Amino acid sequence: MQRRNLLSFSRSVTNTLLNSTSPASSSSPSGSLLLDSYCENDLHVDIYSNNRAIDSFIKSGSLASALHLFEKMPMRDVVTWNMLINGYRQHDLPKQAFQFYNKMVFQGIKESSSTFSTVLSACSNAGLYQEGIQVHCRVIFLGFSSNLFVAGSLIDLYMQMEDCNTAFRLFGYLPARNLAIYNLVLRGLREFSRSEWLVTLYSTMKEECIEPNGLTFCYLIHICVNGRFWDEGKQLHCYAFKIGWVEANLFAANALVDFYSACGNLIEAKKSFEAIRDEDVISWNSIVSAFAASGLLSDALELFARMQSWGKKPSIRSFVGFLHAASGFDNIIFGKQIHCHVVKLGFVFGSVHVETALINMYGKCGDIESSVSVFESVPERTLEICNSLMSSLLHCGVVEDVLEMFGLMVDEGIGVDGVSLSTALKASLVSGYGNLACCRLLHCCAIKSGFEFDTAVSCSLIDAYSKYGHVEFSRQIFEQLHSPNAICFTSIINGYARNGMGREGLEMLEIMTNKGLKPDRVTFLCILIGCSHSGLVEEGRSVFNSMKSVHGIHPDRQHYSCMVDLLGRAGLLDEAEDLLEHAPEKSDSVMCSSLLRSCRIHGNSVVGRRAAEALMELEPEDPAAFLQASSFYSEIGEPEISMQIREIAIARRMMREFGYSLIEVNSHC
Repeated sequence: MQRRNLLSFSRSVTNTLLNSTSPASSSSPSGSLLLDSYCENDLHVDIYSNNRAIDSFIKSGSLASALHLFEKMPMRDVVTWNMLINGYRQHDLPKQAFQFYNKMVFQGIKESSSTFSTVLSACSNAGLYQEGIQVHCRVIFLGFSSNLFVAGSLIDLYMQMEDCNTAFRLFGYLPARNLAIYNLVLRGLREFSRSEWLVTLYSTMKEECIEPNGLTFCYLIHICVNGRFWDEGKQLHCYAFKIGWVEANLFAANALVDFYSACGNLIEAKKSFEAIRDEDVISWNSIVSAFAASGLLSDALELFARMQSWGKKPSIRSFVGFLHAASGFDNIIFGKQIHCHVVKLGFVFGSVHVETALINMYGKCGDIESSVSVFESVPERTLEICNSLMSSLLHCGVVEDVLEMFGLMVDEGIGVDGVSLSTALKASLVSGYGNLACCRLLHCCAIKSGFEFDTAVSCSLIDAYSKYGHVEFSRQIFEQLHSPNAICFTSIINGYARNGMGREGLEMLEIMTNKGLKPDRVTFLCILIGCSHSGLVEEGRSVFNSMKSVHGIHPDRQHYSCMVDLLGRAGLLDEAEDLLEHAPEKSDSVMCSSLLRSCRIHGNSVVGRRAAEALMELEPEDPAAFLQASSFYSEIGEPEISMQIREIAIARRMMREFGYSLIEVNSHC
């Protein structure tokens, strides 16, 4: 099943909502079912009593007995069918639930809102998206589109399909909305990192006088964390404090600890933690993880010790936080100590989170042997654990094993997800044996497994195709994305820059900002590289100046290096040298090398001499730097100095590795 076809069909279904009628009740969860219908004769009384018996069987876990009674009933109503459909769903038999629903429709039994809610829930949880869209057609046909319970199930279905645009359209078509619907949409925003909708949705909520609850606040705070909306998060903190959620709602208080931890404001995080009257293990885990993630290991360990002395048992989250800190700061000794502790407490076996964190920690610290050892000791190799090993192998440069691991996951039926595909694509890019055929094969796997529109996979595909020179394929993938985020825009801009299409990159930057997305340092770096490769001096200078004045981003060493290269290519060597002098890190060999290369091209011996001297001073052990300086002096007619530099390099026994290239001919390297 290809998700693209489903999403295209889902849009055509949704667009008919504007003309659909809604005779069904929007407030009753099960339609208008009158008890008088059971009292017309003895047959209806039997239906009522049998329904109660079926309900009892299902609640007791005896689905077979419920089905047996169902088959014996001479007459059934919609409630009877609904209970059996729900029974299949509760017993994790979603396909059977949908088949039972089909049988119900075939026999002419008209659905109620409860029928639709149950069937759509089963389809969402089991990934039966095509079947869910078929049910959506019945919803429109019978006029249940405005029923809040049915609409909520439809929104959840499209959220699970990652078709957030259709889910938001369904939300917008509702004539009235309640708190449950808002919470459902907010949950989707949090899960799929669609933070840009936060302000609009929260404003609409206030306009409709919908009072948020503690769950709403938790969703809002987590969305602020995902979107880095620090000011909005602080405003929500004030609102929560004003109405008493901080003191009364433990989950809201813990969400604040997580929020300020993500902000890097450990003072406010600790204040939020100390404001909790009865700290539970979740509160302790939050604050311990916050200090560990910030690199304050001694403070984190002190809190960890206090936590245990006060009778609070550490949970998996605390240890995962410590392991992430160890990997983030390349502290393998601390990571091994935590490993010993989790083994002692029995957390290492049976906890996917701990096992994954251990594999990741050893891999990030460069100890791939220990990472593989942990992987081999795991009793059950899940998708998450395999993904962690793939990432560790990629980080350590063992790229061929990454692709082999990917094939093993497919062969053994473990399956793949967006992380697996994205990691394999990155490995194919850095592998000496990667080629366009490999990229296309992984692209086919993404389509077949339904991850074609996954953000990480799409960005990796955009990078891969652009590296192999097929920018048109990268553009096609980008245009198929329903709501590309800032990372997606940065990927396509980088693809244009890599292929010398700087003007197209500038156009994408304009589209990105018009959509309200904020470019980051990487985005501007890609833009400047594209301008440099395309000779767009004025455009590059304008973008460079706007970084600080318009976007509040201070250019770093890499941005200055791109500008030096851009100005040098254009022959503006004095301006390039002046910019190099004002760079945050003046002693930079990359900028000096770029400036010297431009001086050789444009024959500027004055600036070139200064650049050559600075380069050799900065890189006294680099043979490439001395060779570049020697070639410069030879070109300006000073062979004696050129030979002296070469003799110095020989005396220091500098060795330069030979480069090599691969070309692809008929899909073979």
